[in-house]
Amino acid sequence: MAIARGAGTEIIRTAFFEDVDGTASTFVIIGEQHHIYTVLSIVCYAVGDCDGITGSMFGYDSNYGSSGQDIIIFKTGVTSAGQTFVWNDKFSFNGTEPTDFGSNGIDDTDGTKQNALADQATTTTQRLRVTKAHNNDDWHVTVTFIDQNNA
Repeated sequence: MAIARGAGTEIIRTAFFEDVDGTASTFVIIGEQHHIYTVLSIVCYAVGDCDGITGSMFGYDSNYGSSGQDIIIFKTGVTSAGQTFVWNDKFSFNGTEPTDFGSNGIDDTDGTKQNALADQATTTTQRLRVTKAHNNDDWHVTVTFIDQNNA
């Protein structure tokens, strides 16, 4: 039986990424418009000795009104082979960016800018990604999250 994913649903998802290596970042969640994602945990296992791993959001900066910004969530240092880093602080993010509301941040008193964040009025996706510190690093990454579909 398939899992219902239509409007008004909420499901727990998990994804596994073996051998996160090479030179590029790995996107572990790619947002969809009118979805809200609540990250429950990110588990990073060092296959060999690693120089570190960074988790970041690629999305809208609500302070300066800038699209496509890299906002760091966590960063580890040198990790020995066989060690595990667990990020289990919960946080949520919207699937897509809002209509740009400028450089003054959320400074209105009527909620217009804050509502713009929730409205997700663009199709520019927000993404959660992990990036290893060095090209020779090798990680296994597991992400568990709640996906709320409000389409």
